[in-house]
Amino acid sequence: MIKNSFSDKELRKIQFHSEGIVFKFKRKKMYRLWLLTVAKAKNYKIDYVNYVFCNDDFLVKINQEFLNHDTLTDIITFEYTDDDKKIKSDIYISIERVLENAATNGVDFATELKRVMVHGLLHLCGYSDKTEEETLEMTKQENLAIQMLQIN
Repeated sequence: MIKNSFSDKELRKIQFHSEGIVFKFKRKKMYRLWLLTVAKAKNYKIDYVNYVFCNDDFLVKINQEFLNHDTLTDIITFEYTDDDKKIKSDIYISIERVLENAATNGVDFATELKRVMVHGLLHLCGYSDKTEEETLEMTKQENLAIQMLQIN
C-alpha cells in the first residue's frame, strides 16, 4: 500500500477534470499519492499534471488539431516540461476507449483506467512504446505501477 509522504501542496499538483462528459472520479487523493509515488520512483517530480477525462469526439478533435491524426485513441499526452526531471503535462483520456479496451482485454474498467493513466505518466518519465521491445517494457512498468495501487 502507498504511504502518504507528500504534502497537500504536492498532492494538488495533480488535478482531474472532465470535458464533454459527466465523469465522477473517486478516490482522488489515493490516485494522486499513487501517481506521485510512481514519478518519484522514476526519479521525476511533478510540477503539474492535469488529467482530462473526455469522450471520443473530444479526443479525436484534439488528435486532428494538434497531431494531424484522424483516429480514435485512448490517451493523448501533452508534455510542457522544460526541465528533464520536472513533469508538466495535460493528459487527455477517452472514457469511451477505456471502457472498450477493458471489455476487449477482459479486465474491469478501474484496472484499465489505472493502466491508461499510468501509461501517460510513464511516457513523461521517458518510457516509449514505439517498438515491440519498448512496448513490452512499458507494459511491465504499467503492471508494476498498478500492483502498487490496490484499490478498485
